[in-house]
Amino acid sequence: MRARLIVILVVPLIALFAVLAGAYGRSISLAAQQELFVDRLGDAGYFVTSARQALRTDDPLVIEGELERYRRVYGIGAAVLDRDGQVWATSGITPATFDDAAIDAVHTALSGRRGDAPRTVLPWRFADLVLAEPVLDDGDLIGVVVTSSNMESLSRDVLRQWLLLALGGALAVGASLFLIARLANWVLRPVRRVDSAMKEIWQGHMEARISDTTGPPELRHMIAVFNSMAEEVEHLVQRQQEFVSNASHELRNPLNALLLRIEHLAMGLPDEWAEEADRAREEGQRMARILDALLLLARGQQAVPEAGPVDLEDLVRRRLRAWEPISAEQEVTLALRDGERVFGVADEIMIESAFDAILDNAVKFSPVGGTVGVTVSNGGEFAEISVHDDGPGLTTTDLELATERFWRSSGHQDVPGSGLGLAIATEFLTSCGGTLVITPGPDRGLVVTLRVPAGGDAG
Repeated sequence: MRARLIVILVVPLIALFAVLAGAYGRSISLAAQQELFVDRLGDAGYFVTSARQALRTDDPLVIEGELERYRRVYGIGAAVLDRDGQVWATSGITPATFDDAAIDAVHTALSGRRGDAPRTVLPWRFADLVLAEPVLDDGDLIGVVVTSSNMESLSRDVLRQWLLLALGGALAVGASLFLIARLANWVLRPVRRVDSAMKEIWQGHMEARISDTTGPPELRHMIAVFNSMAEEVEHLVQRQQEFVSNASHELRNPLNALLLRIEHLAMGLPDEWAEEADRAREEGQRMARILDALLLLARGQQAVPEAGPVDLEDLVRRRLRAWEPISAEQEVTLALRDGERVFGVADEIMIESAFDAILDNAVKFSPVGGTVGVTVSNGGEFAEISVHDDGPGLTTTDLELATERFWRSSGHQDVPGSGLGLAIATEFLTSCGGTLVITPGPDRGLVVTLRVPAGGDAG
């Protein structure tokens, strides 16, 4: 962001300087040429008076002495031509050495007109300045005064000024870049602090705050709002964790009491009820493990589930046995299809809870006499548990929304439930590095697949 801000401010500045420097450099060159032209025009006007007298008396010696002194003092050659364009008096220049532009200027003067000022702008294109001034006597052309000035000195002066202008511009741009960089740092420093504090909060450090409030007033206000928001979030998270901890503690006491009563009841039951007592005992112990898992999730990123090899085929068999009373009540058959011993790397409680949430939906939405088929397979990098029901299924649009919290399909509003099952399963799997995939069934219903990283056997 800092680089983009600097570029946004510096590029227009450089463009503006380039336009202004180009216009100023052009004006410097034009002014220098115009000044030289006016100076040479004044010199030529002086020689016109002397040349007129010399041409009237037909005595070139009168003007030649002045032309020679002019050349020695200023280094500028000059000549006087007669009306036919022939050299009449000179201090070292002849029309034979002139370029096309100079010859045009002489022809213009021989026609009785004064030539135009030069239009060259670039100093490296300066040619010798040849100025031709007509000599008139009572309106009649009797000759032409020609001066030829070398432009090398003028070209060097203009280039020197352009170099100084470029150097000054470079220094100005450098100073501006330094100031803009400092300004960008000053403006963006609060943004970087907010970003750093947000990362700390994301990592679980809810106490992260921004103490330095330097920067523009708008960003100082943003920091104050962020600190207030962070305090409110920390307060809410603390309340949530306290609630879950208290709920877990309060539920453990009646759950432990329930387990003790099951143990006492099991002692007085006939042998044919022993299996049911074991199932009740197992479900109670599982509820205790679920309380631990909920407490773990409530702590967020500070707590990571303990992943290890889990026999998914054995887990599915155990959970299907536990669900048999509920499925029998709903007149739905639970079937393990093509079961194979597959191990996944995950937290067992998380996988059990996710599988229960999926199985609950499958039984709930299956019709009377329907079947819920479960398949355990090895999908390469992932171990998979697929649950296929005979329910009405979902549309393509509904499939994209199915894992959102509290979402209910418009066609299933009369079915009891909160719309949290798939969302909770997704959250459990995500905490274990797994994913949840929902696809339409081959004929009808849904196929919900739980994927967790594949792993070796427990041994």
